[in-house]
Amino acid sequence: MLNLSKNGCSVWVASSTEGLLRPTAVALGKFDGVHLGHHKVIQPILPPAKSEERREDGENLHKYSPTSPTQPQEQTYSTVVTFDPHPLEFFTGQPRALLTPLDEKVQQLRSLGVEQLVLLPFDKELSALSPEDFVDKILVQQLQCRRISVGQDFCFGKQRRGTAKELQLLAAKHHIPVTIVPLETYTDNAPIQEAPISTSLIRHSLESGDIKNANLLLGRPYTLIGVVVQGQQMGRTIGFPTANLQLPNDKFIPRQGVYAVRVAILNETADATTSSPSLGVMNIGNRPTVNGSNLSVEVHLFDWSSDLYGKKLAVQLVEFLRPEQKFPSLAALKHQIQLDCTVAREVLNSQC
Repeated sequence: MLNLSKNGCSVWVASSTEGLLRPTAVALGKFDGVHLGHHKVIQPILPPAKSEERREDGENLHKYSPTSPTQPQEQTYSTVVTFDPHPLEFFTGQPRALLTPLDEKVQQLRSLGVEQLVLLPFDKELSALSPEDFVDKILVQQLQCRRISVGQDFCFGKQRRGTAKELQLLAAKHHIPVTIVPLETYTDNAPIQEAPISTSLIRHSLESGDIKNANLLLGRPYTLIGVVVQGQQMGRTIGFPTANLQLPNDKFIPRQGVYAVRVAILNETADATTSSPSLGVMNIGNRPTVNGSNLSVEVHLFDWSSDLYGKKLAVQLVEFLRPEQKFPSLAALKHQIQLDCTVAREVLNSQC
């Protein structure tokens, strides 16, 4: 069955290739995180006006720009094609936490100007397709591709036998140009050593609490989006009420500890905010001081007194302050939270 929806924005999301707007200009990949490297892969499929906007946005896209054709192009619909579930999840049988669950991915693609997102069902049948069949059956017959963009490290087909270069050769038989985008690199305090931007590198940075580096690679702050639910209200008893966030089950959780954050309240539709972002601190952990056992995400907003229950919050991680720790008493915990708030204010105000 076709599952086609607007998801509160202008990106059509489909769980099959039926009902899509065709012909298409396709960017292929997993795109978890929709990081700066992904931006470069997506750029060549955008309409010329949108592509120019991305280059002028200063998002590190100026290093690479595909050659513009001299002849007028047939109108195509910019389409990101990815896989659901994540191939690693399919092969291992283990759920995989994502940097950008579907709703977040749609928001990010929308901001780039993408018109369609296709979630190819990654199952035994798709995983068994040869590179030739993938091109013929999926890209040519079903998607009616007119041009394709992939990253330099893209692999496809049974046992990942197809490479970006092979895709270029196979697509050429159908007169479909393929842009192979070089891996985007960044320099991290070492002018000689450069590492390519990747989802795994961002995950590693988040796991180690290196939020600044993760945000640098993403091109935006890493964000936790969730609904405020009822908690134990323990923070209220010591003068620091918190909003307990319920996150999507497949959201990747960074290192446990305390963070300086910016928080926006989202509208019920789309991704617009109802007010300017508030400043605060967030704790991710098991609350060992009060013998907690389940992982919780709690946010304390500075200078805030209104009820937040049922509201959807977008919490941008700005800086990791310290690991979670167990205190001998609630009084000691309260004192530390006061210190955390002071440090967080300094960090956040210095970046305004």
